[in-house]
Amino acid sequence: MNENNNGFVRISDDVVAVIAGLAAGKTKGVSSMSAGVTEGWAKRVSGKNMTKGVMVEVGQMETAIDLRIVVEYGEKIHEVTRNLQEEVKEAVETMTGLRVVEVNVKVEGIEMKEPTEESKKVVEQRVK
Repeated sequence: MNENNNGFVRISDDVVAVIAGLAAGKTKGVSSMSAGVTEGWAKRVSGKNMTKGVMVEVGQMETAIDLRIVVEYGEKIHEVTRNLQEEVKEAVETMTGLRVVEVNVKVEGIEMKEPTEESKKVVEQRVK
């Protein structure tokens, strides 16, 4: 919570989660966010619209972020996760003024890319 002459400013956990989720979605190699079983149950029980694959804890001046992702097949996981941490940290700090103390990433899967038209032609030519 920030205090100035006009009153207090508190940034909602959901706002930080949305910023983190948008930054994650723009990171090269991240196929999607993973909701996980626990989040799926929590949404059904509480009816709350939770941000998929993003959990945050927001304090007065700092925030911690946990992300669950699915990586595109063929990408170097360690590079994708490092870039993801940097992108999310920069986006949240720039937009909110909060200091990001940690960005934890859990890779929960690998997504295979759909075959392209070019790769389908190679298969067609091979079996002629």
